[in-house]
This record gives sequence, C-alpha cells and structure tokens, in this order.
Amino acid sequence: MIEDYASHKNLSKIRIVLIETSHPGNIGSVARAMKNMGLTRLVLVSPKEFPSQIASVRASSAADVLNSAKVVETLDEAVHGAKLVVGASARLRKVAWPQLDVRQTAELAITTSDEGDVALVFGREDSGLSNSELDKCHYLAHIPTNPEYSSLNLGAAVQVFAYECLMATDIERLHSKGYRHKLASTEQLEGFYDHLYQALQDIEFLDPAKNARFMRRMRRLFNRTQLDVKEIDILRGILTAAQRQAYANQREE
Repeated sequence: MIEDYASHKNLSKIRIVLIETSHPGNIGSVARAMKNMGLTRLVLVSPKEFPSQIASVRASSAADVLNSAKVVETLDEAVHGAKLVVGASARLRKVAWPQLDVRQTAELAITTSDEGDVALVFGREDSGLSNSELDKCHYLAHIPTNPEYSSLNLGAAVQVFAYECLMATDIERLHSKGYRHKLASTEQLEGFYDHLYQALQDIEFLDPAKNARFMRRMRRLFNRTQLDVKEIDILRGILTAAQRQAYANQREE
C-alpha cells in the first residue's frame, strides 16, 4: 500500500530541494509527484512566485505537501544538516563530478537515510545548477534518456527520482548494518574544506589566486568517499599538525 510507503522512516528523511523555480505550476507538479511516491519534504530556495494559486491547482490532492513546503533564501539553508546532498543536472562540466544514475542515487539515498537526512537538489528550469551549487553536492545525478530528446520538465524529473526512491525502500534489508561512525554533516564538511584551503596555503602548497579549480577537485575527491565524523577529525588533525610544523619552520628562518 502507498500509505505504508508514505510513513516509511527512510522516505521521511528525503527532502526535495528546488532552486529558484520560475513557474509556480512546476512547484505544484513536484508536490504531486512527491506525494504519489510517499515523499513529503519539499524545500524551495528563492522561488520566483510562491505561494501561488497556480501551484495549488497543479498540486491537485497534494496540498499537504505544498502547504508544508519550507521556503529559504540559500542552498546552504536548504541542505543544512543533510548527510548526503545529490544534485540533479544534465549539463556536462569541465570538472567531472562523481556521477550516479537515478537508480544508484535512490539506493544510496535510502541506505544513507539510516544516518540522517538526504537532500536531492534540482536547479532552475532553464539553466540547472551552477558550479558553485554543485560544489555543495556530494554527487551529480543523471536520468538516462533518449540522447536525441533528453529534455525532462521539472515535475517529470522529480517523479523519476521519487519513484526510484520508493522502489529502493527494500534495499536496506539487503545490507548488513555493522558498526560505523556517523556520516559527516554538510556543515562539518564545509569546515573541513575551509581548513584544508587555509592549511594548503600555510604550507605553501596552494596559490590562492589559482584555487577555484583545485579546490573543486578536492571537493570531488572527498565528497565521493562519504567521510564520517571520525575521518573528518583525523583529517583535520593532520592539517593542524602540518600547519604547526609550517609555523615552527617559519620561526626558525
């Protein structure tokens, strides 16, 4: 029964994030797609028009999802506290992000939701996600489509992801739980990246004028590993030790 899936603890940890949606009808379509598949948490980043009667009409019987939608100003607010952030985008990038197809994304989302919240991020209808927004994502997700006509509207894209999440709810039974530390939050990861950026300058490895591409590659490297809190502590300890030695060397000169 769909009602059983709607109350599934893993699905309740998944939030759909829409960035600067231009047409309110698309927000309504997304709400309807979510409710069809048992997802309830919708976050809107600076929508062009919301609340909207158009969105309400398009949502049909998913008014509860629409009415409980959270509106925020930034992507950082939208993904706050999430253990996994996945960006949906069809555009190729100069720096290749770790990529998953939609089915792999759903399986990872359901298993990760045992640890905490998961955010699936969808960009603007016309331009998708910016590189700086993708920097906040651990993975880039892609829906395989007909290469001769690959365009999907926002509601359809969310529907596909939501369906795969629903189908993946049985995945958790196939994995042994085992002991592991909790995954690092987005805030802990951002703290690590800031620390890494500063430490690499302190040891005179990184030129700040040439940091954008390098730090993006570092994010790609560490994001795909799904660092846990203990690993973050170890890495930051190594950075601190390297900084301490660099300062000592400077004093001796």
